[in-house]
Amino acid sequence: MKLSLRTKYLFYIIAIHAALIFLIFKWLQENKLLFIVSEVLVLASVLAAIQIYRAFGQPSQFISAGIEAIKDKDFTIKFVPTGNREVDGLIDVYNLMIDQLREERTKQMEQQFFLEKLIEASPIATLIFDFDRRISSANPKATALLQRPANQLTGRHLSEIDHPLLNQLAHSNDSETRTLKGTGIETYRIQRSHFMDRGFRRDFMLIEELTSEILESEKKAYSKVIRMMAHEVNNSIGAINSILNVTKSYMDAPDQEDVSHALQIAIERNDRLNLFMRRFADVVRLPPPHKNPVDLNEMVRNVSRLMHPQAAARGVVLHHALPPDSVWVPVDVVQLEQVLVNVIKNAIEACIAGQTVDILVASEHLMIRDNGIPISPDLETNLFNPFFSTKPDGQGIGLTLTRDILLNHGFPFSLKTNPDGWTEFTILFGK
Repeated sequence: MKLSLRTKYLFYIIAIHAALIFLIFKWLQENKLLFIVSEVLVLASVLAAIQIYRAFGQPSQFISAGIEAIKDKDFTIKFVPTGNREVDGLIDVYNLMIDQLREERTKQMEQQFFLEKLIEASPIATLIFDFDRRISSANPKATALLQRPANQLTGRHLSEIDHPLLNQLAHSNDSETRTLKGTGIETYRIQRSHFMDRGFRRDFMLIEELTSEILESEKKAYSKVIRMMAHEVNNSIGAINSILNVTKSYMDAPDQEDVSHALQIAIERNDRLNLFMRRFADVVRLPPPHKNPVDLNEMVRNVSRLMHPQAAARGVVLHHALPPDSVWVPVDVVQLEQVLVNVIKNAIEACIAGQTVDILVASEHLMIRDNGIPISPDLETNLFNPFFSTKPDGQGIGLTLTRDILLNHGFPFSLKTNPDGWTEFTILFGK
């Protein structure tokens, strides 16, 4: 058993004074005066030893109290000077250390509070992971983006959360920046990195939506090209048709019938080219929606009747399911009808005889689905790119126009093929 320094000192003092008392008793017991004086001196020595013992113990008491305060993270306790130079020097050092620790902790707490508020208010979705790479916190932007409350995200690995975007990120590498697309037109930039927390690594992930910037950049680019093309083509076609019509007026003689017919074909072809260019220009000139409350059920019935002959011609079953009560949504009737026509037409063309196109209406969304040819993963990310088409004679205008109309209305939408083989185009009305 190892004795402390204070215990050793106590044993030493007791032993010395016990020996002194024994010797005084043995040698001076016959001389009463010297015996009494010696005993008084021994008693004073004992009192002095006790005082020195207490003085030696005072620094250790301060140290013990300081250590306990530091263990409890209480940096408000400070000691007052005692008048003892050695002890006061120790107290000054301790008080200075406590002041510095308190300032550092206050600064750290302020920085932590600022960082938390910054992450909470950030327009970038932020996920912070614990030491086991489970989500420990998600800011409001992340919960809105993933459409799940924070308690359904925290404590889980990415692979345990069924979300199309997170499914693509489950095996992403550290310090990797990627650009991914969602099920609609959404485009995201994802950066995953890490920081050190108490000597251990913790990961975090930033998800930034780039959709609006990309769409704005795309629209500026293709708008300029289309305006230039439309200007040149329309000017040329107008002049050419004028010349052709004048020439045709001189070719009315029977012997010039073939030439007249050829000129008529050229004029018609020019008109079709003009119409072709106008369709491109319509995408650029799309006006802001003029919204009025519309009964969605009635609109679907009208569009369904319009598209039914086209579906019947291909042997496709066109069916709609409507709720018993009217669903009123503020929309631009002309523009939203154009969206429904484009989407239903694409769904019909993806089907063969015997397959089905369903139009499903609910209070918060409208879905058009079909069990025709599924959308391959390679095409899924390009469908809403301007003028992208899988049809040999397609212009890629339908989905581009659909995209712009729905964006102008502020309606989120998605297009995807589910594992069961049904392809769904969903429009959310945000009620």
